[in-house]
Amino acid sequence: MRILVTGARGFTGHHFVQAAEAAGHRVTALTADLRDAAALQREIGAAEPEAVVHLAAISFVGHADAADFYDVNVIGTLNLLDGLAALPKVPRSVLLASSANVYGNAEQSPISEMQPPAPVNHYAMSKLAMEHMARTYVDKLPLFFARPFNYTGPGQDESFIIPKLVAHFARRAPAVELGNLDVEREFNDVRFVCEAYLRLLQDAAPGEVYNICTGKPLTLRSVIDLLKRMTGHELQINVNPKFVRNNEIKTLCGDPTKLIEAIGEISLPPLEETIRNMLNHASRGK
Repeated sequence: MRILVTGARGFTGHHFVQAAEAAGHRVTALTADLRDAAALQREIGAAEPEAVVHLAAISFVGHADAADFYDVNVIGTLNLLDGLAALPKVPRSVLLASSANVYGNAEQSPISEMQPPAPVNHYAMSKLAMEHMARTYVDKLPLFFARPFNYTGPGQDESFIIPKLVAHFARRAPAVELGNLDVEREFNDVRFVCEAYLRLLQDAAPGEVYNICTGKPLTLRSVIDLLKRMTGHELQINVNPKFVRNNEIKTLCGDPTKLIEAIGEISLPPLEETIRNMLNHASRGK
């Protein structure tokens, strides 16, 4: 397929483009600013995409300017959908990347798509607002929503917890400052997410929501212990109150049943392999 990808230069976008091209698809990376509706429309018209993967977003929960979340994640997506809907022949599949953060502090885990959203930060709220806005286009575009749970891999920014830890262990730093250590997350491999996205482009039902998850959570402390064993380095962990977020989501683990029913099982690389790839990437970056 001819796939138009937004956010192709970002962490997920980089890995997705590689996976899509390896699978034989032709990828066009959107370069226009999502807030520039006219430039978007010109690029979309030239690309004539058969499928779209919308990854571009402000995605760091701790981003300083709350207004950016809504300008980019909501209004930017609105501009994109307007451009796609204006095509003489609309794409046959449009993936909109949302986030499992929309669920907030759910009382039950694993979380299915039936769990009512309860966002606790601006990032999550902007993603949920994006979903609601995009539903006004379901009669015009065959769009669907992906809600990925936590994932990581080489090239992820150090503002995220796993690459931050990997970087400190790779350079054998004496100490690191973190926020809340008592959290439990899925730490899936970005390759798993990219494969799920590719399969969903073929098999997702329009208007549906899919959790991109494995249902296999880990504690942050266990990841730190794994890094200690792999590197042989003892890193002092200091909790900085500035990094402890209000309304921190304690446990975030998804139910993959709906995803598996749609696209089948996907082999998940073990976390140790993911971490090893990240350590090698960090070492090469020195």
